[in-house]
Amino acid sequence: MTSTVRRPGEAVLRLVGHELRLMVSLVRWVGRRPDGVAGAGGVFPYARDQAALMYGFGFVCAVETVGMSYLLADRPLVHAVVLVLDVYTVLFVLGLHAASATRPHTLTGGVLRVRQAAHVDVRVPVDRIAAVRRESLFSHEKGEGELNLAVGSQTSVTIELTEPVDAPRLLGAPRPVRLIRLHADDPRALVDALTRARTAPSPSPGPLPTV
Repeated sequence: MTSTVRRPGEAVLRLVGHELRLMVSLVRWVGRRPDGVAGAGGVFPYARDQAALMYGFGFVCAVETVGMSYLLADRPLVHAVVLVLDVYTVLFVLGLHAASATRPHTLTGGVLRVRQAAHVDVRVPVDRIAAVRRESLFSHEKGEGELNLAVGSQTSVTIELTEPVDAPRLLGAPRPVRLIRLHADDPRALVDALTRARTAPSPSPGPLPTV
């Protein structure tokens, strides 16, 4: 049986990679350059319903930064350390939203790419999809073989698979899943696109050669 234990160095590298993706997402967000959409047959954003919450959280963190700067003005060393941490917290919160806004779900060449911020990126072959449906859920209990990607505490699309795909955890541990619940700003468009992709006729092999 393959070990799922990750070396500490590998875990650190994955965490650093995640932080870097957040910061890169901030740059892409400002420049309005979404990631991984070139050549996609369908692009399905999902960040709209969390925007107000994330902006509000970022504002609270910014206010806290200003308040702590005032309270620690006479302790320069502590002030410097706390300021760095507070500023990074604000960037982290904005980076989470930026990653969600710039890394949408995509459908390309018979593969659905399911993403959430900078920590989930799963490729699902359309021919493994057994069923897809619109389904609004606001409560998600953890279950074996399930991947729940809620946005604003809700999912709006449920995808059942004929066989599992791997959805690695943040630190790299494998996670085979056969049921995926995700959110899309326009769930009908995503379900319709997947339904068309699943039912598309196979390419004709063309006429048989004559002898």
